[in-house]
Amino acid sequence: MKVNIRNLFVMIFFALLLCGCGGVKEKARDYGVFLSLSSSDIDKIEGYDTVVIDAQYFSAEDISRLKEQGSTVYSYINVGSIEKFRDYYDEYSHLALGAYENWDEEQWINAASPEWQEFLVSLEEELLDKNIDGFFVDNCDVYYVYPRDDIFEGLTAILKHLMAYGRPVIINGGDTFVTEYREKYGSLTQIMTGVNQESVWSRIDFETGGFSAQTAEDRAYFQEYIEMCGKEGLDVYLIEYTKDEALKKQIEKYCLENRFRCYISDSIELDE
Repeated sequence: MKVNIRNLFVMIFFALLLCGCGGVKEKARDYGVFLSLSSSDIDKIEGYDTVVIDAQYFSAEDISRLKEQGSTVYSYINVGSIEKFRDYYDEYSHLALGAYENWDEEQWINAASPEWQEFLVSLEEELLDKNIDGFFVDNCDVYYVYPRDDIFEGLTAILKHLMAYGRPVIINGGDTFVTEYREKYGSLTQIMTGVNQESVWSRIDFETGGFSAQTAEDRAYFQEYIEMCGKEGLDVYLIEYTKDEALKKQIEKYCLENRFRCYISDSIELDE
């Protein structure tokens, strides 16, 4: 059979185009973070390879459904602050240290308190009973705001306890604490398996609710931090907030070059 070379090239071109589009689609659903969603929104978060949810507001059946569809499910756990909407707020609000800038519904909490640490153990077990795959740990930045030895030791104890379950532990931010821990002990593998950093490339304007590009100085700082974590063998994730298509491409290129995973959101509430 005689093959038309021109038609063959056209067929190959469209085949590659389709593969490329499929690749982009898969990449876009590689990592998703949805902290303001609950069980009734589960349809919005199906199909991601890795998803972060607040599993307090999902049932064990919801999590099984996500896992059966191929998702690795991390649960948010807040170790360094307390939100007023939590059902345990009234019981532990006396441990609050002070206001949390830009988040009126939240206060920093004393991570050194044995009472708080004991509560976290019960919360961890509740989440594990739902068969989550790992923990997404927020607000180790309490040590940046309150750089006290007891806070440092409290966070260390909390993280080591989480690691003892044998599940992955991703720290969201926490650069001051994490960097000091590494300087003190030479390694990070006792307290974490991965890091997630928000706003490396993008910046939130809390006064207007809008987004812009991160300053060059802050971007360089956060890049140095996450690249250090990557060299330590940790998994690296980014959450960026932007609607700027050009900036999105820069972020995706950076993550591809460094083998990092990223979720780009147009909502600071992480609800889409």
